Parts: sequence; structure tokens; C-alpha cells
Amino acid sequence: MSYSFLDLLCLLGSVAMFLYGMKVMSEGLQKAAGDRLRTILSAMTRNRFTGMLTGIVITALIQSSSASTVMVVSFVNAGLMTLGQSMAVIFGANVGTTFTAWIISLFGFKVDTSAFILPLIACAVPLLFANASRKKSIGEFLIGFALMFMGLDMISDYVPDLQSNPEMFAFLERYASMGFASVLLFMFVGMIITAVIQSSAATFAIVLIMCTKGWISFDLACAVVLGSNIGTTITPLLASMSGNVAAKRTAMGHLLFNLFGIVWTLAVFYPFVRLNVHITEWLGQGDPDSIFNYVNDLEATDPQLYNSIFDGSLPAGHPVLAKIAQMQFSVSFGLSMFHTVFNLINGAIMIWLTGFYVTVVEKLLPAKHKEEEEFQLKFIAGGLMSASELNIAQAEKEIVVYAQRVQRMIGMAQNIVHNNSGNEFTKQFSRIEKYEEISDRMEIEIANYLNRCSEGRLSNEGKHRIAAMLRIVSEIESIADCCYGVARILIRKQEGHVNFNDEISRNIDSMFIAVEAAMTNMMLLLRNFETAEQADIITSYNQEREINNMRNQLRVSNVENINNHHYEYQAGIYYMDIIGSLEKIGDYIINVVDEVRAQFRNKPV
Repeated sequence: MSYSFLDLLCLLGSVAMFLYGMKVMSEGLQKAAGDRLRTILSAMTRNRFTGMLTGIVITALIQSSSASTVMVVSFVNAGLMTLGQSMAVIFGANVGTTFTAWIISLFGFKVDTSAFILPLIACAVPLLFANASRKKSIGEFLIGFALMFMGLDMISDYVPDLQSNPEMFAFLERYASMGFASVLLFMFVGMIITAVIQSSAATFAIVLIMCTKGWISFDLACAVVLGSNIGTTITPLLASMSGNVAAKRTAMGHLLFNLFGIVWTLAVFYPFVRLNVHITEWLGQGDPDSIFNYVNDLEATDPQLYNSIFDGSLPAGHPVLAKIAQMQFSVSFGLSMFHTVFNLINGAIMIWLTGFYVTVVEKLLPAKHKEEEEFQLKFIAGGLMSASELNIAQAEKEIVVYAQRVQRMIGMAQNIVHNNSGNEFTKQFSRIEKYEEISDRMEIEIANYLNRCSEGRLSNEGKHRIAAMLRIVSEIESIADCCYGVARILIRKQEGHVNFNDEISRNIDSMFIAVEAAMTNMMLLLRNFETAEQADIITSYNQEREINNMRNQLRVSNVENINNHHYEYQAGIYYMDIIGSLEKIGDYIINVVDEVRAQFRNKPV
């Protein structure tokens, strides 16, 4: 009993290592290779066909569709691929995984990716101690990659050893003659086996043994292989658990791809199996179903010979063994053909439905908040156009989207001030932290785009506009930093067990209202770069003066309140830190307004 419980703990630890490796790998990707890798992946997945080809090649090289789809999930989680791009790669991964079946069929072995784990860690650890932050991030990525594969390897070590004990499936023989119900049952068996042992290749080997012993026909073996296509989706689904909504959608898309494929295959199951039998025979590999009939006839007519085949007592050169080996190859070849034809047809059909898959998974897994959608530039995600002047208008639209996202952080910061609940506070803080990370990345993406625009042939006006937009982006990012700063102040307040009274809360709310009004007016000016109204600019300056006056008044009253013991000194410190951060937001807002006035209106106020 204690041993099995220990095994369970080891299995849970293996899953935990896998998930932690995913997290470290994803974070390392974001920090180390964001821009460069995004460019490479965009080139590789610029349309659905190149994306599918990328999935085929990657999976064929590493011989694991689970591993390749897990990497795709991590790329989407890191914001390096869009959901649409990931769908095409996953479709290709399902075709690429058939190479593994052919290698087992033709050569009887599989490349062991776990052999590369320790050398990878040996290369990664020195990078963690490098001075350059980029090298450290690459080291983190490699460590995460290694831990992920170690977790996968250990998961298979701590689940029941089904491959070495196929006898536990002998009872299934009695359910092999129920017609189409048997097909559905064995498809479910294939799904469960693959989900448990995390390897469609191992399922393939088990099915081959079951066919060799005459337990199941070739039809049912194909049903098991069909089910393994569903079972293999468990790994990316597991990986997406620690990811964002886009990562979960990517894993769901992988599942749906295989589900929809199985639906059409089941509708034409027997003709489809016969087609693969004919193809196998046409290629000169014999009838894949002959072993089932031969072994069952042998069991009925000569049980002693049947038993001696499988207990190892038959001499190595016996003609029956040679005949069975030839039939085994026939079954193996036929199953590989079935797996390949299924995935090729499925991919050829589904590649045209990439947009449909994206729509379906977005409906199935909606974001809890619209603003929590995965980081993705809306207007400048594609390549640069040849006319750089036209690109400036796209960047202006992107800056408005950026400012809208940052404006939401002000509301988040205000909400977290009034939240003292442990779990809810942690959840809201994590959300603000995620937004701040997205803000940093958006600033870099927009700034890089503007810098590339400036390398083109621009008018003097265009150059001035780009310079102003770079300054505006920097100021907007500073607003996001201040909102995150408010959240960090509240973390210190929580750790110090300090409480705000009603007076402090009301004053903070008043400051938030003033800042929110200034931010709303700034958004109005950003949306109307060319036609900004003089009155709106004057309003912004009046709002800035109001924020400064409110800050000064609250400072004076804070000293009086502490002296009169209205609240603790420490509460007053945190209170003033928050007010100071909000006043800085007002400063950054007016800096943006200055750029609008100077560059696009150029009128004195």
C-alpha cells in the first residue's frame, strides 16, 4: 500500500516538474527570444500551408507530436504565435507524428529524446551565471525545456507498465465480436492507453502484440490507433493548464482537430480500413488481417504449437515463426498506412478550416474579461509596407489600443485598494502584474516598429511625428508602471497588517476619479491626433492642476490626521505613497498632451 502511494506521489511530482518546466521555458522565451523568434516564426507560419509544413518537419525531427504541440502551446503562451498560426502547425504535427509509426514499423526503434536532457542542462547552467541578461534568459529557456522533457519521461516511468504487460488486455478479446460497438470500445481503449502512458508509439507497439496473439482483428487495431490520436492530446492539454487563455485554446484546437477527424473516419470506418488494406497489398506487403485468422486457426487446431510460439520454446528458425514475423510486418505496415492516410486526409480537409477552428475554440473558451485576451498587436502585427508614411497611421491606431489597455490598469489599481481578501487580492495583483508585463512588451513592439518606419524615406513632418510617438509610448508605459507601483505598495501594506480607514479610502477614490478623468481626456486627444480641439487640451491642463492641488491638500491633511491620531503613522505613509503615484500618473498624462499639442496642433495654450 505504501509503495503504491509513493508511486502516486512520484507521478504527481513528475506532472509538477512538467508544468514547472513549461512555465520556466515560456518565461525564458518571452525574455530571451521575443522579437527575433517572433520574426522567425512569422516567416515559418506566414500562411496556413507553410505553418503546416513547419509542424510536419518539427514533429518528424523530434518524433513526438506531443512534444511539438507542447512547444507550440508555450509559443502561444509567450505571445510569439497567434492562435491561427498555431492551428496550422498543430495540423502539421499530426501528419509528422506518422513518421514515428513508420520508423517503428520499418526499423523497430524510436529516437529517445530523454538522452539529450542532461547534456542540455550541462549547456544551460553556465548561461545562468552569465553577465548578459539575454544569455541568462536563454539558459532559463533551456532549463525549462529540459525539465519539461524530464517530467514527460518520468510520467511514463510512474504509470502502470502497460507495454511490458499486454496480457492485462487479454480480457478485451471477449468484446471483439460486437460489430461497430467493438470499434467504439477499442477506440476508447486506444485513447485511454495513450493518455496514461503518454505515447502513441507505445500504444502502437501494444496493438501489434495484441494482433500477433490473435486477440483482435486488423479492423479493431485500426480503431485503437484512431483512439490514440485523441489520447495524445492529453499532453498539450496538461501543458496548457499553466498557460493563459490562448494556450488553452491552442490545446483545445489540437483536441478538436482529432475529434472532428475521428467523426468523419467513423462514418466511413469499414470502407476506409479496406482502402488501407488494399493499399498495403498493392505495395506488396500482404494482407494485414491474415495474422488474425492464421493465429486463431492455429490456436483452435494446434494449441500446443500456439502456446510454444509465445512462451519462447519454439526454435528460432522454425518456419511458423518466420511466417508470423512476415505477417507481423504486414500488420505493422498496414497500421502505419492507416495512421498516415488518416492524418493526411484529415490535414488536407482541416487546413481549409483553420479560421473555423479559431472561431470554435474562442466560443468554447471565452476570455473571462475581454481585456485579458492574449497579448497581440492589433494594427502592426504584419510586416512593414513599402510606404513608411502610411505605416505611421497604423502605429497611431496601435498607440490608442495600447493606451486603452493601460487605462484599464487604473481601474484595476482602484479595485485592489478596496480588496483585503487574501485570495481575491492575490488574484487581482496577478492580473495587474500580467498587464504590466504586457505593457512593457507592447512598448518595445511599437517602438521597434516606429524605429523601422524611421529607416524608410520620410518627410520632415513624418520624422517629427515618429519622434513624438516614441515619447508618447514611453509616457504611457510609465503610467502602467505607476499602476503596478500602487499594487506593490498595497502588497507592503498587507504584509505589514496595516488598514486604511474610511477617510483614507474616500480620499484615494477622489484622487483616482481625478486621474481617470484626465486619462479619459488624454484618450480623446490620442484618438484625434490631427483634429484635437483646443478646448480639450485646455481641459487636460486644468485637470493636471486639479490633481496637483488635491495632492498638496491631502499631504497637509495627512500630517494633521496623524498628529490627531485619526489613523496610524504607517497607514499615512502607504496612503501618501499611493497619492504620490497617482499624481505621477497625472504628470505622465500631461506629458502625452504636450506631445499632441506640440506635434499635431502646434498651438500655444
